[in-house]
Amino acid sequence: MGVRVVSWNIAKRQEPWRELVQMGADVALLQEAAPPPDDVVGLREAALPPAEGASLLDIGPKEAWDSHSWNSDWWHGRGWKALFDRWPMVVRLSDRVEVEWFKQISPVWEGEPDEIEVSGIGTITAARVTPKDGSIEPFVAVSIYGRWLGPHPSVKSSWIYSDASVHRIISDISVFIGHSDTMKHRILAAGDLNLLHGYGDEGDPYWEARYRSVFDRMNAIGLEFVGPQAPNGRQAKSPPVGQPEDSRNVVTFTPNTRSPADAVSQLDYVFASRGFHESIKVRALNEVDEWGSSDHCRVVIDVGEG
Repeated sequence: MGVRVVSWNIAKRQEPWRELVQMGADVALLQEAAPPPDDVVGLREAALPPAEGASLLDIGPKEAWDSHSWNSDWWHGRGWKALFDRWPMVVRLSDRVEVEWFKQISPVWEGEPDEIEVSGIGTITAARVTPKDGSIEPFVAVSIYGRWLGPHPSVKSSWIYSDASVHRIISDISVFIGHSDTMKHRILAAGDLNLLHGYGDEGDPYWEARYRSVFDRMNAIGLEFVGPQAPNGRQAKSPPVGQPEDSRNVVTFTPNTRSPADAVSQLDYVFASRGFHESIKVRALNEVDEWGSSDHCRVVIDVGEG
């Protein structure tokens, strides 16, 4: 039967939660999420009682997604209310699967079996997903977010970039890899990386090289890039400057000032362990009438469909 996963940056909005529980999916990999509004919890408990495929929305323990749980108080006294106010989450959506979340801890030599060492704030949440019907083997699902960072103050630069965050994410995912034989791993990682695939901003070769290093490094540790790519999604009607003519990129993001019909950028990507990736199908729900209530569209990932 397989498992349906949805990856979606919901931009800390409430309406996406209401759409999410109606999709019939099993697991969501969310980015920039805050806990769901009370009416969604009520919808789960009242309008959707437990039944085959019914929504059983569960975001897991706070220790699995909130970076405050493993950080010290080094940031106190800086005038900040919090380290961050939105998080990657792995969310159980149906009773067809069991989800076991990994609690976040600071990077150490070796954590406990139910922990994951994390090196970035608000960049990653991981869990083990097990289909109850035994149709496919369990796999590790990771929600990833390429958080924006900037240069050291001494550089006096206004640059912002996300590839530094994503390289930390790759290092964190590496704890689930212990063999050069990638067939021994079953890892699915998806989310908003805030970077481009196959070209640099405005065609800049410097940024193309930096972005390419992310995809190369994912490949080096045994994670294949599996989409979404055309024809499994709509492409930009006016391709962005610098994107190769033969690019299969699909649009997944549009600024709030622009309609999804005019979207030009792909920022959301899916990776899976080599071998395991052959059982995965990915599609961007990026047509205008299916886009959803965030600035990113939903990406549907069917596991066990190869």
